[in-house]
Amino acid sequence: MMATRGSLAKKWARCRDFPGLRRCIQMLIFLLHVANMVDGQIRYSVPEEMKKGSLIGNVAQDLGLDLKRLRSGRARIVSGENIQYTELKTDKGTLVVNERIDREQLCGDTTPCSFSFEVILENPMELHRITILIQDQNDNPPQVLYPVQTGGSVVAEMVPRAADVGYLVTKVVAVDVDSGQNAWLSYKLQKVTDRALFEVGLQNGEIRTIRQVNDKDAVKQRLTVIVEDNGQPSRSAAVIVNVAVADSFPEVLSEFTDFTHDKEYNDNLTFYLVLALAVVSFLFITCVVVIISVKIYRWRQSRTLYHSNLPVIPYYPPRYSDTLGTGTLQHVYNYEVCRTTDSRKSDCKFGRAGSQNVLIMDPSSTGTMQRIQSEKSILDEPDSPLEVGKPY
Repeated sequence: MMATRGSLAKKWARCRDFPGLRRCIQMLIFLLHVANMVDGQIRYSVPEEMKKGSLIGNVAQDLGLDLKRLRSGRARIVSGENIQYTELKTDKGTLVVNERIDREQLCGDTTPCSFSFEVILENPMELHRITILIQDQNDNPPQVLYPVQTGGSVVAEMVPRAADVGYLVTKVVAVDVDSGQNAWLSYKLQKVTDRALFEVGLQNGEIRTIRQVNDKDAVKQRLTVIVEDNGQPSRSAAVIVNVAVADSFPEVLSEFTDFTHDKEYNDNLTFYLVLALAVVSFLFITCVVVIISVKIYRWRQSRTLYHSNLPVIPYYPPRYSDTLGTGTLQHVYNYEVCRTTDSRKSDCKFGRAGSQNVLIMDPSSTGTMQRIQSEKSILDEPDSPLEVGKPY
């Protein structure tokens, strides 16, 4: 009863700022009347971050109600929360997740985390109280509070060279917004310049010296501390601690300026490596595309010539001759001409040697024969001689 009155007080505090004040007051009066008529209470425990529509429980079965009673009584949820995290399915009598539940957002550091609401039925009036207990999940990594990680400047802890064993260098401070064992943190060294010089407390994060500091120790010491929670699966965070083994500030300043230069050098080197890899990849892909394009082009040209009906015109080089001698005539012929002074006589007169009259293939034409006349006329007489040609 006290819990019910407390919830009504919270609802009245929220009702004062509600725009429909009259309607809100009527609802509070109604709740005051039915505060003594709570017929049943049930409690469910669910993990946070459940998906929308996930089953929480069977309200009808747990309260001993019939599905017909839920529908006829117009069962509904009454809650003072601004967000309706749950939804009642009257056709099945089940309670499901309506909005994602974040325990850290809902309760903060309060443990245990829970919220309550009422299920109201009419004709006759019934009131059933339902409480949802939220189980924490390891959904948040640890957050490092100290040392503060700065992007530009370097913060270093000074250790005098006269420091003895167990000297407290610094303390890593971290928190986890989860609750229970998910918020238990442990600390360990991952990388360190001199592992034989420093150690970190497993539970408290204190960094101490484990031997006497001497003059041979380097001025610049760099430690990487891992902060890990106890959740399943565990989450972790890393923090870099810079330590200066020196007795004076000028010595520290001169030495630690190199840290910034090293960081800038590493950043530039990474950029150029990525740029070179991108250029090489681009050139390789371009070459592959060009080779494939040329092969496709040649293949299409060959297919076009194969399917075309154009006549094939042979090409002969200048003064080409058939060297095999399988044809009846050669492509170049020389003739020797002889003639008689009178066709009725058997005397013959011979003209110039056969290079006078030559039949050749014109290389600039497509197979037409031209007759090349001799530079000198053979005979210019009125009688037409009988010309007999033989190959020369």
